Amino acid sequence: MTKALGRPRDSRIDNAVLAATANLLGEVGYSALSVDAIAKQAGTSKPTIYRRWPSKAHLVHEAVFPAGIATELPDTGSLAGDVRAMVRGTVAVLSTPAARAALPGLLGEMTADASLHRALLDRFADALGPGLDARLDAATARGELRAGVTATDLTEVITGIALLTALTRSDAPDDDWIDRNTTLILKGIGA
Repeated sequence: MTKALGRPRDSRIDNAVLAATANLLGEVGYSALSVDAIAKQAGTSKPTIYRRWPSKAHLVHEAVFPAGIATELPDTGSLAGDVRAMVRGTVAVLSTPAARAALPGLLGEMTADASLHRALLDRFADALGPGLDARLDAATARGELRAGVTATDLTEVITGIALLTALTRSDAPDDDWIDRNTTLILKGIGA
């Protein structure tokens, strides 16, 4: 049996740092956000933060897109209903004030940081992915989906549309936008 060295991490500190990060993002934006300010608001120190997260970008990623972000998508029984639910859910995640403030900086930083890039892609795949392969197999069997469309393909298309919208619009997309873009996606993947 191996004994862990050092003190266990205090989840109260983690939670305070994540909350401070999300709050400050909304106030000052990504580029003006500093680990000093986060530490001060969270009531901790910079070294404490850097022992938990390797960079500001990794901290912001976790604060804005927490591990539990994946939600159970309703099984609507149709490809159209499932895609609409996925588009709506992705837009909701990317349209929060913290996400809107973080995305430009995170996207810039992920080009130089392979681990951040992988973490962001994994988080978005997790948000849409649970059970998606089985749903697509069922849609193919029902004749709704053309063969060869993968869960990765669909996740990339939905995330791409929602991401571009979050970066270029000042308001969250409405139901009409969700319906129009769901239709565009379905025309591309439909049988």
